[in-house]
Amino acid sequence: MYATRRYLMCPPTHFRVTYSINPWMDPGKPVDLRLALAQWEALRDRYRALGHTVELLDPEPGLPDMVYAANGATVVDGRVLGARFAHPERADEAAAHRAWYRAHGFADVTEPVHINEGEGDFAVTSSWLLAGRGFRSSPLSHGEAQEFFGRPVIGLDLVDPRYYHLDTALCVLDPERDEVMYHPAAFSPGSQAVLARLFPDALLAEESDALALGLNAVSDGHHVFLPEAAAGLFAPLRARGYEPVPVDLTELLKGGGSVKCVTAELRP
Repeated sequence: MYATRRYLMCPPTHFRVTYSINPWMDPGKPVDLRLALAQWEALRDRYRALGHTVELLDPEPGLPDMVYAANGATVVDGRVLGARFAHPERADEAAAHRAWYRAHGFADVTEPVHINEGEGDFAVTSSWLLAGRGFRSSPLSHGEAQEFFGRPVIGLDLVDPRYYHLDTALCVLDPERDEVMYHPAAFSPGSQAVLARLFPDALLAEESDALALGLNAVSDGHHVFLPEAAAGLFAPLRARGYEPVPVDLTELLKGGGSVKCVTAELRP
């Protein structure tokens, strides 16, 4: 039986694309706000239908990227390491996230010194905290996270700007079993070797599925919520005992994110 999870999401009521800070963002493509909200609501409702708790972060005018709630903090054992964004367009989101956590019973909430973009570049397993670097988060944030959480941090170098965050190139399928899926070409040769050593039985995603942001997914240990365009992952996931739950977030993809980007996990 899969464990139920507690997630944090932010409705895209102010969502729009007016600038570009990653290869997926194109201000020339208009956003259908009503469709974006409907797609987001469908994902939220699927989480709830499968027994998960969804908490809501109120969006703020002038901060259209708050819908990408995964970037605002990392929560492990009830402790919250806030974000410090790399680009000024998102900088004010960090304080809004910290305020939400403090207002909702999280006593240990820290403002970081070094740049990290939350679960965009931190992925949690039972053994390690995997940490991406290369395009957004500072390598110095890895030591900061290790000191704060008291967990060994494994640094991984991203080398392809299309995979600008770790959560676009790697997904934790089952944290208790240290099971992941990832796209090898998104990582440096040394990081590929580290991943192969740590996760010899990992599911390796083809480029077509990675480019559909199929690794920007959320798994509860059984259901894997992922973009419907990443169809090449469905059969391999089923072969490993997982149930793919395809979702359509094409409007939110225009802003550079998919399922995982809009979902922060609140780990008690």
